[in-house]
Amino acid sequence: MPRLLAAAVTAVAAAALAVGAAFGIVALLEATPEQPNTPLITYEQAGRGSRP
Repeated sequence: MPRLLAAAVTAVAAAALAVGAAFGIVALLEATPEQPNTPLITYEQAGRGSRP
């Protein structure tokens, strides 16, 4: 019986740790500011004289 109790306590502790880590990761992701969605490379529109 003590082994069963130790296994149950370990499983509950592992689950609580996993849930805490998940909430921590989500909090960190929400704390970072949004990055602007600007392209690094822009191409000219077709028909604007890109070809002779």
